[in-house]
Parts: sequence; C-alpha cells; structure tokens
Amino acid sequence: MTDAPKPISATPGAAQEATARLTLDEKAALTTGASWWATGAFPHAGIPEMRLSDGPHGLRLQDDERADHLGINGSAPATCFPPAVTLASSWDADLAERVGRALGRECLAHGVHVLLGPGINIKRSPLCGRNFEYFSEDPFLSGVLGTAWVKGLQAQGVGASLKHFAANNQENGRMSVSSDIDPRALREIYLPAFHRVVTEARPWTVMCAYNRLNGVHSSENHWLLTDLLRDEWGYEGVVVSDWGAVLDRARSLAAGLDLEMPSSSGLGPARLVDAVNSGELDEKTLDVSAARVAELALKTMAHADPDADYDRDAHHALAREAATRGAVLLKNDNELLPLDPRADTRIAVLGEFARTPRYQGAGSSKVTPTQLDDALTALALAAPSARIDFAPGFPVDDPEGDLAALREEAVRTARAADVVLLFLGLPPSFESEGYDRDHLELPAEQTELLAAVTEANPNTVVILANGGVVHLADWIDRVPAVLEGWLLGQAGGTATADLLFGTANPSGRLAETIPLRLADTPAFADWPGEGVTRDMARESSSDTATTTHATWRFPTPSATGFRTPPSSTPTCE
Repeated sequence: MTDAPKPISATPGAAQEATARLTLDEKAALTTGASWWATGAFPHAGIPEMRLSDGPHGLRLQDDERADHLGINGSAPATCFPPAVTLASSWDADLAERVGRALGRECLAHGVHVLLGPGINIKRSPLCGRNFEYFSEDPFLSGVLGTAWVKGLQAQGVGASLKHFAANNQENGRMSVSSDIDPRALREIYLPAFHRVVTEARPWTVMCAYNRLNGVHSSENHWLLTDLLRDEWGYEGVVVSDWGAVLDRARSLAAGLDLEMPSSSGLGPARLVDAVNSGELDEKTLDVSAARVAELALKTMAHADPDADYDRDAHHALAREAATRGAVLLKNDNELLPLDPRADTRIAVLGEFARTPRYQGAGSSKVTPTQLDDALTALALAAPSARIDFAPGFPVDDPEGDLAALREEAVRTARAADVVLLFLGLPPSFESEGYDRDHLELPAEQTELLAAVTEANPNTVVILANGGVVHLADWIDRVPAVLEGWLLGQAGGTATADLLFGTANPSGRLAETIPLRLADTPAFADWPGEGVTRDMARESSSDTATTTHATWRFPTPSATGFRTPPSSTPTCE
C-alpha cells in the first residue's frame, strides 16, 4: 500500500505533475463537474474537490441534493448585498471592491472556492429581464466596477467567474439565439468590459455564455475562447461553461472550454475519451485543460480556511452603505426631501413594497438573506415623533387582491397626511432571469393608485424598487420628488429611511438610460430578434457613447440626469 501524495503547490508545473498521474478517463472526468456545484477529487494525484456557487451579490450556497440554477430551491443564509444595478449607480470602485472582499470572506466561511460573478454584460436594451444583475450600458463603467469587484473577491483567496462571455444581452431564447455583431460594434461595445477585467484583475475563471456569437455557440467558439481570450488578451485561467451550456464536450474542449458544469452524468467524459481514442481530439489538448482545472483546484485549496468566519452585523452595515450610495434622487422640487425626523409630522406610507420589500432579482442570483429590513419599520424607528399611517395600496403578484378597496384605503390615508411616501416598483413576476420584459410600464394598479393619491395629496414622494428601468414620462410631473432605489439588498429598508430623513445623501448617479419612450432606444428595431438571431451588426459605439435618443435630464447636483454620458470621467477612476 503506497502513501498518499503530499499536498502539491498551486503552480502550473505542479498541476501538470498532478495530472500526469491521471488516466485518460480521470483527466476527462476532471474537466467535467462531479455534481451540480463541485468538481471531482483525485486524492492519489493530490487534486482536491473544488466547490462553486452562484453569486454575484450574495452567496447562494445549496446542498447538492436540492441544487438548481434558477433560484427555485433554498440556500444557506448569506448577506444579500445590493445587486449590480444599484452598485453601478454608486460609480464607486472602492465600494465595489469592499463588497467583493466581504463576499470572499463569506465564501471562505462556507467552504466555497469559486463565486459565479460578476456579470458585466452590456445592457443593450432596458427590456432584458436580467439587467438587475449587470452594471451598465457603458463598457467603461462596467469594466472599472467589475475589475474592482474581482480584485476584492480574489484578494480573499476565492476565485471569480467573469460572465457571461460574450454578448449575452437578452434572456428570451438565450440557449439558442445568435448575437450577430460586426467587429467594430463587438470591440467597441460588447468586449471592452471583459477585456479590462481580464487584463487588470485576472479572474481565475471566465464563464462562457449560452448564446451563439455570429452563428457559433459560445461554448464551441474557438475565436472567442482561444484566439481572442487567450492569444490576444493573454488569459491564463480556466474557462468554465454556464450551467448546461455545453452541446458537444469534445468540440467545446477543442475550442478552449476547460470545465463543463454541472455534472453530465458521465456523458461529457465519455465523449472526450471516445474523441481521443478515435483521433478526433488530441490528448495533449485534454492535458492542457485538465492541468488548468487542477491548478485552480490547488490554488483555491491553498487559501481554504476551515476556521473562517465573518461579521454578519458588519456585512449588513456594508450592505446598508452600498444601498444608500446607489440610490438616485431623480427629482426633488421645492426641497421636499429630506424630511425632518424630529418633526411632529403625519406621514402616510403607502404601497406594499414598504412592508414587503423588493430587494433583489429572481433566478440563479436569488440569495437567502441573513436578515431583512423593511422600510415601514425603519421609518418608524428613524422618526419616533412622527405619526406614520400605512396602507398597502396594491397587492404584489396576487390576482385575488381587492384593488378598489386597497386604493380607497390608501387615498383616505393620503388625504389625512402632511406628506405621502409612495412605494412603487416592479413585482418579481415582471423581471427575472429566463425571460425579458415586453414593456417598461409599472403595473396598472400602481399607476392608477399614484393618480388617485396625488389628487388627494400632491405632497407625494415616490420611492421606486425595480431591477430594470421603468417608464416615468406619464406620471413624473404629478409628483415633486422621486427616489430611484433600484434593488437595495437586505438592508434596503433602513437605507431608504436614511435617505428620506437625510441621514445619508442620495448621491447615486445613473449608470443607464431611462428613455422617454421605448421606441427611442437603439436596439428597439432589432429586439428581440427574428427567429434565432438578433441583428446587432448595425450598432456602433455611437449608440452608447453619446446621447442619441430622447432621455430625461435634471440639472440638480445630486442627480446628474437620467443618463450620464460615458465619455465623462467617473469618480471611480
């Protein structure tokens, strides 16, 4: 009986030495997940298991028995930081890095080696159902914030997974749609953020997208994964598939995809072995990918800490800070805000979102928070001298709700108040990973409530909760103040109270356009595409680098407008 080999250092040479101990079958197995969230361990070669988990605004750690990639089943409690849509509006790279560091500490505490994030795809259209998970329509801002996030995470010894490479800008038909883009538009709009993060932060993994790029599936696109990513940009890490993105394991490995996730129940490894034995695939190509996966497993294990823990209160406080930094004050006529928390004021708090917060998006990034603040409770705590009356006003994703009775109660409450805080937004069913929106409107019951409430009491502040932009033009003139909260994470309720009462300054700035009309957006004519293609070839940098369509702008210093031109120098530089 031979002794087990000693732990191997995490160097390319050591990884090659480890994989040299593997059989052909074992090398093939190493390049495919052993379960939903883990790679295989090969103790005789000194190669440990590696655990991956969904992110990117919080750790979504699941047991393999209840694993899924759609956010259906539960996960271990973790800090739910504000999603990328909110973090981007801070324009603060230091904040993004601190959030990344906090996520890294939570991963270490839970034994996770790679966190699947950040998502830096460009917001080509405001209709994309997953826009809450991406930073911006601007590649510069996306790249700077993504770089900071990755540096923060990996400084803790946890690998990032930069996603979704590339041109994954819609959810409808994402498994088969082809993003047809000419070279200029591709290199000026859709690739620069990836290039910045790859060359400046060196993420340990890059995740290929589901979609095709110019007719070729991303998982089998040699130009994308090898010619561009490795040969031109100098990337040396692991390319991993999005979950279920691999169509043919041999073709994907030959294109440069090192790790297939999740487990394919033996089909992927068997395909690789057959391809090598038939001469279709050179075994040396498999050796290279196996060595990359081995090196990553060794690197992450070298940073693993079984005694790691994190300060839950401190992370909640950071989530609260990030929420206040990302909210954008779109309108504040007559300096209605901030409210005085010491005044003997009667405040009507209306809208179910004040009591039941919409604080994150739906899908694979859905986090089980360690705690959850709601604005209704936070407002009462922040202003003990005020009288706060609440009415839900509308149901959230409940077709059985009595809209007329709810509206009537809200109007009565508004009429008796000195000021109204009206919480509106998109219910979870309106936007999610897996499908796109058809329009930018708030639910009709909410706009009808707004009209009735403002007629009863014009002194109304609207607080929005939405992962993608919403149409404002039809109602913004009715109200003196609007606070765009996006999705504020688990501390969003307290952060909202901080902003409304002036404890925190609403210093966020828009990272994407809020159009006057959907028809004014550059992608309108080609969204979502015909059949299985979307023609993006006519787009160019001029579509994102200058204001080419009608948008809202405000001169107030706390809100630089519904669109901040990317050519401006952001505070994150």
